[in-house]
Amino acid sequence: VYVEQVEGGATRLLAVYSSRLPERVGPVRSARESDIALLAAFGRPALAYSGAQSALNPLLRAAPLYPVTESTAPAAFLRSPDRAAPHNLYLRPARALAAAPDAGDARDIGFRFGAAPPDGTPTTTSTVRYPAARHTFTWSAADRAWRVAMDGREARATDTGPLTPETVVVQRVTVRPSDFHDRTGAVSPYTETVGEGTALVLRDGRAHEARWSRPSTASGTSFTTPDGAPLAFAPGQVWIVLAPR
Repeated sequence: VYVEQVEGGATRLLAVYSSRLPERVGPVRSARESDIALLAAFGRPALAYSGAQSALNPLLRAAPLYPVTESTAPAAFLRSPDRAAPHNLYLRPARALAAAPDAGDARDIGFRFGAAPPDGTPTTTSTVRYPAARHTFTWSAADRAWRVAMDGREARATDTGPLTPETVVVQRVTVRPSDFHDRTGAVSPYTETVGEGTALVLRDGRAHEARWSRPSTASGTSFTTPDGAPLAFAPGQVWIVLAPR
């Protein structure tokens, strides 16, 4: 799960499913330019979204991914009567993949899993702030994972309860204005995920300072300790919080 900044300083989640597909996910929102470079590390995935700015559509069609929308795969989407638009659009992932049969399995995106580094600072909670949003991760010893809160409210799945990633990575990146804007004129931010920088890796109730590196859009992102050794994540779900430097 990636957290990225969007217009007005709010955030959106980009969820990547590779081996197990839930029956339904959502609400589905619009695509952003940053998604193109971010997803290129996976190979050629399917990207399901509710729409995009008209000027962005040619870039999405030319990108190494398979766009899946209501117009290209109507059977993959449904509207919930319990929520108001635009927050009522949901996706059936299995049908989305059926509409993109040439989408490939995720390739190596650079993450490594295994034992934790020997050091790290004991940490019970960590908050990442955006101009108009905040995400807080609180260690749960009972879950052996981090509980997620968005703007002070616990984040929950409708079927499995609280969201509990085993690893949370606060990846410090450059967030700059893009060439696109929404219908109100607000400029869409662009999150740069190619390059290098610092990060904070949260796992097993500890925080580890790290460095990240991604040489190109075709490559994955590696995370290392400050002295250059690979930094392994805890096996399980990973959240990458793309935080402004």
